[in-house]
Amino acid sequence: MQQRSKSADAASAVTPRTATVDRRTKETNISATVNLDGTGAYDVSTGVGFLDHMLEQLARHGLFDITLKAEGDLHIDQHHTTEDSGIVLGQAFAEALGDKAGITRYGSCYLPMDETLTRVALDVSGRPFLVWKVDFSRSKIGEMDTELFREWFQAFAQNAGITLHVETLYGENNHHVAETCYKALARALRQAVAVDPRQSGRVPSTKGQL
Repeated sequence: MQQRSKSADAASAVTPRTATVDRRTKETNISATVNLDGTGAYDVSTGVGFLDHMLEQLARHGLFDITLKAEGDLHIDQHHTTEDSGIVLGQAFAEALGDKAGITRYGSCYLPMDETLTRVALDVSGRPFLVWKVDFSRSKIGEMDTELFREWFQAFAQNAGITLHVETLYGENNHHVAETCYKALARALRQAVAVDPRQSGRVPSTKGQL
């Protein structure tokens, strides 16, 4: 059996899993940088205050370093900026993961916030899919349309290449409902992308790739 040296293992352990993605369209201009092995640092500016708050939660509770700057056609509405932020951030996560060798792959979290409880389960599968069972009783939180949260999660899952199930089991406060979705995503994703030392650098699939 071939054995790796301790120095080789140490070197691989500190190899940064980072990526920067730039995307420019006629509707938005967005740049995002992600470090999967960060400390939860963030620098986010989308022009949509509540979305900024949610992406900051994703960074802080996932211990991902996230920088995201977006300029969008907010004079029309917030749809393009929200969706495209999910696209770019998802692409950055996928690029930072590379071939996914050595990761845990699956993650889940039950996230309570006062009267609200949300469950997120995900698979970094390379097969994007979203199951979204989240309801809001108001059309807006602050200035953000609540229907846009599903658009962000759909865009993120599709471009990160993850199977993502999000369900709010119960809750009344719309702010809490939205925030538990992002915090639970952060915790589940943190678990899934963590390096499993028992994998010894293997891709966690009998197919040999994800």
